[in-house]
Amino acid sequence: MAQPYPGRPNAQRRDEAPRQQADAGWLNRIRFGGKLDSEIFNSIAKQAAETIAGGNDRVNKHSQLRRFYDELCMWEEKVSRQPDKFDEHLPFIRMLNAKAAYAEGRNPKLVDRNFVNLLQHTLSEVKDAKTMTTCKLFWEAFMGFYKQYRQS
Repeated sequence: MAQPYPGRPNAQRRDEAPRQQADAGWLNRIRFGGKLDSEIFNSIAKQAAETIAGGNDRVNKHSQLRRFYDELCMWEEKVSRQPDKFDEHLPFIRMLNAKAAYAEGRNPKLVDRNFVNLLQHTLSEVKDAKTMTTCKLFWEAFMGFYKQYRQS
């Protein structure tokens, strides 16, 4: 199917429901260092999932999100096994941002700007092995809520 507006791959067609944009309120509550917000794996992850799901089955394919989550889990496992090598792994962990941007540019129906922004924000919070584990746990909660929104 052709893009609705050539040159503007993320432009919304008139017949599509408006997508909820990630607002800074809940996104800025995602912090992995220091004292964790008691709702980080609950209402914050749920709000993220609701925003990313956006009520439109044609974007943010579960298989694509799962692919990013699986890679994040792989890096968390490596880091937890060898925390002293965290600094060596960090550039490759942050490379997930480039992979998400590529996926969005290749086909905005696979992942959209909201997902890319969420991934970028959570990866920017990763500073050491402990925050890497917290990031993985956040994405685990997110994926659970996301699955719920995609089935309803």
